[in-house]
Amino acid sequence: MKTKFLPLLITYAFLCMLSACGEAQNALAEKAVADNEVKESSDAKSTQDEESNMNEIVSAISQTGWTDAVPTSYRSAASKQGSITQIDYASKDYVNDSSPITKTAYVYTPYGYDEKDTETKYDIMYLMHGWGGHAGEYFEYTKDLFDNLIENGDIPPAIIVSPTFYNANSDTGFGGSVSEFRQFHLDFEENLMPAVEGRFHTYAESTSDEDLKASRDHRIFGGFSLGSVTTWLEFCYDYDYIKYFIPMSGSSWYYGGYGDFQIERNVDFIEQLVKDNELDERGYFIYHAVGTNDAVKSQSIDMADEMLSREIFTPDHYVFYQKDGGYHDFNAVEEYLYNALPVIFDKISQDGESDNAVRMEKEITQTGITEYYTRNTLISEVQSDPAFGNYGRLIFPVDSGYMGGSTLGNLSLAWYNYIDPDKTVEICNYMKTQAENGNTFFYDIYTDEEKKADPEKADTGLFFFKGNPGAKFAVVNAGGGFAYVGAMHDSFPHALELSKMGYNAFALIYRPGAQTACEDLARAIAFIFEHAEELEVDTSDYSLWGGSAGARMAAWLGSYGTESFGEDAYPRPAAVFVNYTGLSEVYGNEPPTYSAVGTSDGIASYRTMERRINAIQTNGTDAEIEVFHGLSHGFGLGTGTAAEGWIDHAVEFWERNMKND
Repeated sequence: MKTKFLPLLITYAFLCMLSACGEAQNALAEKAVADNEVKESSDAKSTQDEESNMNEIVSAISQTGWTDAVPTSYRSAASKQGSITQIDYASKDYVNDSSPITKTAYVYTPYGYDEKDTETKYDIMYLMHGWGGHAGEYFEYTKDLFDNLIENGDIPPAIIVSPTFYNANSDTGFGGSVSEFRQFHLDFEENLMPAVEGRFHTYAESTSDEDLKASRDHRIFGGFSLGSVTTWLEFCYDYDYIKYFIPMSGSSWYYGGYGDFQIERNVDFIEQLVKDNELDERGYFIYHAVGTNDAVKSQSIDMADEMLSREIFTPDHYVFYQKDGGYHDFNAVEEYLYNALPVIFDKISQDGESDNAVRMEKEITQTGITEYYTRNTLISEVQSDPAFGNYGRLIFPVDSGYMGGSTLGNLSLAWYNYIDPDKTVEICNYMKTQAENGNTFFYDIYTDEEKKADPEKADTGLFFFKGNPGAKFAVVNAGGGFAYVGAMHDSFPHALELSKMGYNAFALIYRPGAQTACEDLARAIAFIFEHAEELEVDTSDYSLWGGSAGARMAAWLGSYGTESFGEDAYPRPAAVFVNYTGLSEVYGNEPPTYSAVGTSDGIASYRTMERRINAIQTNGTDAEIEVFHGLSHGFGLGTGTAAEGWIDHAVEFWERNMKND
């Protein structure tokens, strides 16, 4: 009996054979992994007692990323399931004599779709199979994924079409397949698209050529294997009809073919096509993906390498993602779609007029923050946003080897837990709002001459979360084992909350290493004192905050002063906030100290921290600790955990230790 996996196994076996017979394997994928291996610095090793049991995270190479795994629950039937409809439509035999034929496609409509409701419009996606596949194939493997993405709000309700490039919906051999997919664009333009969108409720006002082109902002085309090659051809032929593309495991064969890929010539053609048709201005986006164990990965990797070498293909228009360990199979396809679709539908919601997605750039009146980004926004888009200039690269870890995830919603950071994606989105939107409003938000703490003498100082600076003019200030230092700076979870959120309370808050980006980090904090304090009038801050009774390694910085500067780290002597802080770090020494010169930690912290012992707070209290200095049952290391603000609200208690502690009201 023929199983539904047989066409896929045939494709995989045949392509493995071709690959073994002589397809050159490009080294880019292996280099991507090697270049991003996490290497502990000597300074990080000084805190190894706190961090030796934590896993390192490999990140993406420039303008690329690693796909995130599909949650197990997304492979189970959703409670609200879409429906599949078979349609037969009139077409032509474009390979031979253009004689009339009838072809088949399958259409997914989301839960709640009502054919009588002509007011509600839906974005539409076409997905093409590979060699040996058939119409409807995607719904055999990925229907549960589509249902769950929609049910969980990851993408809006959409119409999805699984067509075929085969005239008879059956395999015609590899050579025949190539002949048929090369002519598919004609079937798509003249027959398939009008047949589907004339029946189902998309953004096309009619099936006229003019209206189909006018609705390109709401149309996606993707495909796997030979379907990926078809997707590239759709870009070349049908960019007037389609704005978004998902080629999965395959390159452009506009010129050449299998074994004669002509990568550079194809990319030259695409680049010229973009320029000639003003696609930069009109908009397009390509999400290209392949697995690191895919037998035919080299053509995709070579294509990506060439695309990434051209300045015209910016992250707004082209990204390349890899599935670590991914093979040439539908398991990989499922993961590519899980990662790509939220990104693309988010772009549609930004660029188009979809009533099925949340409109972007709306004003949040409570905070005055404009919503430019969402959970589905790529991290790389934030980093490269022109609004941030040269400091966009400092918003997330400079050493991206300690960062995982590709979007704001699935960011992960080594040694941290309980990252709040909504807070990440809020912070990025706050930053861009400040930048767009012309407010100075980032300050260099070293001169150009100092950075030239020590290039690592270029990776430092202060992000300023402004409170009330003339209010006191705080400097917040994220942790990261003195190997990287986890500001997005461990200092930006705190600074933003402090600014909402009216205080002026600075988040420091510092050089890895215990000594250099403290030197940078000393310089930051000096900078704020020296520019207090310009910054509109009160320098009396300031405070230093930190988590993990950042907590050590706050404690050390609080006890030893700026003069111990290369700066002039400035007043000591009114209070320091030392969270989840195993610092134990007490010398008797500690400022008032507040600490917070969880009982399940495997890096910083809460008992060690309790002993330190007790010792500070014994010396006659105000000190307080909050211990939260069951919490792990690096809880940040602790939103949604037992620690939520600790920052309010901490501010009360600061205020009671202020000597100058």
